[in-house]
Amino acid sequence: MLTCNYQFKLKPTLRQIVEIEKYLTACRKVWNYALAERKDWSNSRKSNIDRCSLEKEYIIPADAPYPSYKLQAASLTEARKVCTDLKEINAQVLQQVLRQLDRAFAEMKSLNKGFPRFKNKYRMRSFVFPQFKTNPITNNYIKLPGIGVVKMKLSRHIPQGFILKQARVIRKASGYFINLCFQASVNVPNPYPHGLPLGIDIGLDYFVATSNNELIKRPKFFNKLHRQLRLLQRRLKNKKKGSNNRYKLNRKIARVNQTISDTRKDFHYKLSHRLCDGNGMIFVEDIDFKAWGRNMLSKHNLDASFGQFFEILSHVCWKRDVYFAKVNKNYTSQICPNCGVHTGKKKLNERTHTCPECGFTCNRDFAASLVIRNRGVGVVLGSPQVEQLTWINAVGQSVL
Repeated sequence: MLTCNYQFKLKPTLRQIVEIEKYLTACRKVWNYALAERKDWSNSRKSNIDRCSLEKEYIIPADAPYPSYKLQAASLTEARKVCTDLKEINAQVLQQVLRQLDRAFAEMKSLNKGFPRFKNKYRMRSFVFPQFKTNPITNNYIKLPGIGVVKMKLSRHIPQGFILKQARVIRKASGYFINLCFQASVNVPNPYPHGLPLGIDIGLDYFVATSNNELIKRPKFFNKLHRQLRLLQRRLKNKKKGSNNRYKLNRKIARVNQTISDTRKDFHYKLSHRLCDGNGMIFVEDIDFKAWGRNMLSKHNLDASFGQFFEILSHVCWKRDVYFAKVNKNYTSQICPNCGVHTGKKKLNERTHTCPECGFTCNRDFAASLVIRNRGVGVVLGSPQVEQLTWINAVGQSVL
């Protein structure tokens, strides 16, 4: 089964915007009520049996069952008969909110985290239509239950032979968007190793250094707009909570943050396609980016968003039939790519690799990318010891 997710921008009318906001309000009410019900049941089982709390007490019968998804879905059916706000909303949309809450509680138990958060009118930003009887897309219009025929900007063609499974309407700072999930009953095999190998080393001095001796500077997405964002957030603390001025200023801050996010993602996609041109295999380091986000350079690491870049790169490689793999990250900057000798640990200000054995000299990041490429090729060939001379010529180009 092949699944594709496409995002398009919606161009709703004023009446349709009102309907979308009604859906978001109803979803928020269902989420908050169901979350409060589950939290009260859990907290009622934590009280002491020999005394009552001086702060609060939950009056819930001891034999009351846990409010699971099935029980809350049945209660939702009864609530829709009484509450007119819920009756006007598609029932499947509200059921998906309960399913999302159920998944959040399952993840909370598995990862040992706290309870999910209550949502105010700004935090509930999306809702899902889980199925469609017929194809709702006609040219650049889509028919959504309860909302009507909404115009959307087709930035790409709808894939042929795919069936629309679900649609998620999203409210962002720059407007309303829709995520369409298409599926086709085909099996696409993963790419196999072939063609020219390419090693990629990431860093803060250069965003990417490739084994083709290409050094790409790191665009500072957040730093370019940091001053504007800081001034807006400084003004925010003087605004009264719940006021109209605070809401307008929050929208400005959200638009700046979305600009940073969109610019970063656009750069990652374009660079990924560029790296796939003319190469059949791409190898990167297997790095724990959560640890990178907690060190002294965390601001710059999070701004570069290397984890997102690797995810996008792996997806683009799969689409373009390029083999993608991660290799061991240890000592990539301490091994000579020409002779394989361990040259020792380098300081951060040492940007040139010089081998004391063979005299090979090059840029430090370029040398690390060669080591990454050699390790990947060695793993593909089934012998990790093959790491050096066979695969490099004088200018660092592959001869595989």
